[in-house]
Amino acid sequence: MRPPAHAYLVCATPRSGSTLLSELLRATGVAGRPLEHFEVLRASGAPRQPREYFDGVHDFGVLDRLASLRPPAPGRDGETPETWWRRILADGTTPNGVWGGKLMWGHVDDLVARARELPGLGGADLGGVVDALLGPDVALVHVTRPDKVEQAVSLWRAVQTQSWRSGAAASTECIAYVFEGVDHLRRQIEENDAAWRRWFAERGRPVYEVSYEDLGEDSRGTTAAVLEALGLPSVDVPEPAMHRQRDERSAAWAERYRAESGARA
Repeated sequence: MRPPAHAYLVCATPRSGSTLLSELLRATGVAGRPLEHFEVLRASGAPRQPREYFDGVHDFGVLDRLASLRPPAPGRDGETPETWWRRILADGTTPNGVWGGKLMWGHVDDLVARARELPGLGGADLGGVVDALLGPDVALVHVTRPDKVEQAVSLWRAVQTQSWRSGAAASTECIAYVFEGVDHLRRQIEENDAAWRRWFAERGRPVYEVSYEDLGEDSRGTTAAVLEALGLPSVDVPEPAMHRQRDERSAAWAERYRAESGARA
């Protein structure tokens, strides 16, 4: 299959600000549709569920806070690997021919396994898959959040409420701070972010980095800078419909985690 003429991939970890950036890029109408095209896992037919962030964890203080795993959802009947990729190409492309996508490191293994079913990609690694499907000149945008404790706290809240963006209705009455839950997610986020950086270094090509703080301070200006870095037209970036979900409870949990982590060191 021929790669798109102009493609970019937003590389991220959960709760890093990547959804805000992707929504603003999509809203410009000139930057493809950088959705999470690879979030639906083959094993379940659904995006990663809260308990799937805790594979190997047997602490009931953590697991009892999370919804039970749902049974596998029906797959797309008759969707061949070629049909799967044609659908993703169509879903991510705007009329000007630009394709955009977002990939979490936690979805890399599933993406590579799917892509290996395509002709000529039987033994490909992530770099081979990306180059073959999106072209060797695909642009990479890394969205990262320096404060991994706050990021882990945000993810711990999200897996309890199953609310992944601002504006979504979610009850916070039953959520609770659990050190082991936050600690597991912090280590997971750090490992995933480090994995992205190792992969970027192996490719040896420029990567445009976007910080969570920059998005929070000036989301429209930061998005405009990404458009420029991608060589896309300069257009007005709309006001974001999303806002930060961080509140006093999040700040208190982050402070508590740091104190407990220091005491356990």
